[in-house]
Amino acid sequence: MEKICSYITIFFFLTIGNAILATAGDPDILKDFSVPPSLDPSTITRQYFTFTGFRPLRNANLTGKTTALITKATMKEFPALEGQGVSVSSIIYPPSGMNLPHIHPRASELLIVLLGSLEVGFVDTTNKLFTQTLVAPDMFIFPKGLVHFQVNVRSDSPSIALGVFGSASAGTVSLPSSLFGSGIRAEILAKAFKTDEETISKLIEANK
Repeated sequence: MEKICSYITIFFFLTIGNAILATAGDPDILKDFSVPPSLDPSTITRQYFTFTGFRPLRNANLTGKTTALITKATMKEFPALEGQGVSVSSIIYPPSGMNLPHIHPRASELLIVLLGSLEVGFVDTTNKLFTQTLVAPDMFIFPKGLVHFQVNVRSDSPSIALGVFGSASAGTVSLPSSLFGSGIRAEILAKAFKTDEETISKLIEANK
């Protein structure tokens, strides 16, 4: 009887664990694919499953740019992704340009370098920094919810990468704009960063 109770207890915890894992990502859909309420499912064609939003990047102008040009294909831009647990961003880095430190709260990111080379890195919850220099076609994984960045190490040519996410809506929290462009009072930020309000005010102005 004691052994049976142990098996029941183990089964109970395994069931709870599986339930938690099953709901850890995007919600499952109970049909082949999801269609917005505004569309009649019977009118859906192959075009609904096609995204052409990356085509303009063939003529992207990087003149004067210092930060990466990011084009997203999330379920906002590509509704067919809803319920599919995946999304993609195209990232073009100008010479010496960077993708500013940021966080994706709802997904990990697999970065695939398509052209050029990048210095990438993330910081874990113990404040340990992991950095790497990548060249095409290297890949690097940024764990979910951790601060990370990418920098083009070449000063004479652009780099291109794809960011692949384990969510149809990974979300992006840019640290500079979230801290200095969100309306947090300069007095609070000055105390947090152990500096003066004048310095913080300059950072706030730069992030408007």
